[in-house]
Amino acid sequence: MVWITADLSENTRVEFSNGRHTWKADEPIEKDGEDTGPSPYELLLGSLAGCTLITLQLYARHKGITLERVSARYEHEKRDEIDEAGKKRVVDVLTSHVEIGGEFTDAQRQRLEQIVSRCPVHKTIEAGAAVEDRVEFV
Repeated sequence: MVWITADLSENTRVEFSNGRHTWKADEPIEKDGEDTGPSPYELLLGSLAGCTLITLQLYARHKGITLERVSARYEHEKRDEIDEAGKKRVVDVLTSHVEIGGEFTDAQRQRLEQIVSRCPVHKTIEAGAAVEDRVEFV
């Protein structure tokens, strides 16, 4: 199990800790924040990107493949879609653009491309995680 704590510190700024590291999030100024850190959606994208690149590195290391460079850009947008019943709904879309530098065989290229969607965070997002909220008033 992994865990974090989060505390609202000032305005929309949130301070996080996992007992070893601390980091923060905030909303941009145009959303009434102070822009003192990444937004929650940017942190989500960062989690996905970090997991993807780490998974690629671990896979390549295990297979003896040299990755000269690996970078990624992730984007989040909300799109309006019409469902099968003709109702309009808003869908969250996460888009990745991963660049992998090095010399690879066709089989290695194909496998590395598959590995991009095999990181644990990617799998969790695709599967749709169950969220259990527990609220306590103190």
